[in-house]
Amino acid sequence: MGKFIITQRINKEYQFNLKAGNGEIILTSEGYVQKASCQKGIESVKINSQDEARYDRRMAVNGKDYFVLKARNGEIIGKSQYYSSKFSMEIGISSVKKNAPTSQIVDETL
Repeated sequence: MGKFIITQRINKEYQFNLKAGNGEIILTSEGYVQKASCQKGIESVKINSQDEARYDRRMAVNGKDYFVLKARNGEIIGKSQYYSSKFSMEIGISSVKKNAPTSQIVDETL
């Protein structure tokens, strides 16, 4: 089972990582000033992760494939790691779809 892990960055912003059952990070959020906003971001991932249209497949300047997950308003709510192939990226997207809806939230900032 996957987990959303809430952490705090050095600059005091909150972020979450969605980890698959094997512990791999499959989605990372942007920074949030308030923890409540970070928690809302998680809820947005749970909802939007099920909509194929919310995934934007991209290629980084280094030639690696990655994807972003967008909310209904077009805001990016999470970014993947870089993948060595489009096939691997699609597996990552499938993993987000599978894990996000039922993942528990672990707050490591307490």
